[in-house]
Amino acid sequence: MACDLRIAAENAQFGQPEIKIGVIPGGGGTQRLPRLIGVTKAKELLFTGDNIDANEAYRLGLVNKVVPLESAMDEARKVALKIVRQPAMALRATKMAINGGMNMDIKYALAYEARCFENLFSTEDQKEGTKAFLEKRKPVFKNR
Repeated sequence: MACDLRIAAENAQFGQPEIKIGVIPGGGGTQRLPRLIGVTKAKELLFTGDNIDANEAYRLGLVNKVVPLESAMDEARKVALKIVRQPAMALRATKMAINGGMNMDIKYALAYEARCFENLFSTEDQKEGTKAFLEKRKPVFKNR
């Protein structure tokens, strides 16, 4: 649950069974799960200790994709390669804006996003990205 993106094999099972032995999840399950799938469904899973399959995890937004077991690592590499081709500073700023903004009310989160956005206008990659867009070509980013 602490990963930015999650790809599941179609035979995967997900659950927080700790309640069944008289404890709660100790690795952030009571905090991360409600933020990912909503409080009501998270309470159901945390209170019952029931498992869900990969398709239900996808439907709830717990995973981004469900793929056959034999292609799970290939799919993860494919997604990782797509991400790593993006300009590093913009990727870092995007993650900071999302993660930081989740801990703020919307007014402050939007202001934080605007500052992150503004800071990127001094980067070579922003200039290259805009130029490539106007020239209708793929950008060649330097800071990956």
